[in-house]
This record gives sequence, C-alpha cells and structure tokens, in this order.
Amino acid sequence: MQCIGDISEEVWQDCITLFLQTGICCDAAIITNSPPWLLASYPKGNLFQLTQEEIQILLAREGREKLFLQGITLAGTKCLLIRDNLYTEGNNTMDLRTKGQSRSSQAVTVVQIESVYLVVMGQKGTEGGPLNLKAFEMAGYIREAIHQHMAHF
Repeated sequence: MQCIGDISEEVWQDCITLFLQTGICCDAAIITNSPPWLLASYPKGNLFQLTQEEIQILLAREGREKLFLQGITLAGTKCLLIRDNLYTEGNNTMDLRTKGQSRSSQAVTVVQIESVYLVVMGQKGTEGGPLNLKAFEMAGYIREAIHQHMAHF
C-alpha cells in the first residue's frame, strides 16, 4: 500500500465536507496514528482541537479494555465507550457517547479507513446506530477514492 500521506489536505477536507452534507453529523475529523495526527477537520466544530495524546489513546491497540472503564476524552470532551470493534476485521468501527444529560449527549463514531480514521459526531438527537451505519458507508466511498487516487501514482 502506498502512503496515505500522499493525499492532499484538500482531498481530506472534501471528505469532511461530504460527510457534513449528509445532515446526520455536526462535526468530523480525519486522524492518523502518526504525525501530523490530525489530517483534516471541520473548522466550526470541536474535533479540530483533538490532541496528539487523545488520538494516541483512542487508536492504541494495547490496553483497549481500560477505555470501557475510564472512558476517553476527545477534543476535551469526556466520552463513554459503547462498542469497540475498531480493530475487528470487517467492522473497524467504534461507538462512543459524550458525557452529559441524556438529551444533550451526542453519539460519536470512529471508523478505520486504511491507515486513517474518520471521527464523526452526530447531531443532537442522532442515535449511535444510524451514525455508525452512515460513517461505515462513507468510509467505503473514501476507501474507493483513496484507491482511485493511488492508481494515478
């Protein structure tokens, strides 16, 4: 596989814009487990504030069971881990929910796409299931775009 880093920030920003146009989410970011960590994000959201430490904890392959007990912080927002299939072949998704009153908490889905990860936060009131499904579907489109981009090199 060629380096995903060959894909321009503009292409990643287009992916973010495309996802936000679905109307199901209010924030999105594309991250990776090596520098520059944050490849693209929605400038009017909060996920652009994801830190290197938060990304490393989120994507670590070791010690994932403690995420269920301790939760995880994303861009300074505490989240509860609902389902972790991020490193499960054929699924590659993770579902979280921001901590807060049930009406104000939001679903968050992380989906692995090759060596990058799409992080999306649902609109208030959006359930985790539909958000996960949409993120998984969008990941397929992004994966296809990556393969088409790589074919040109």
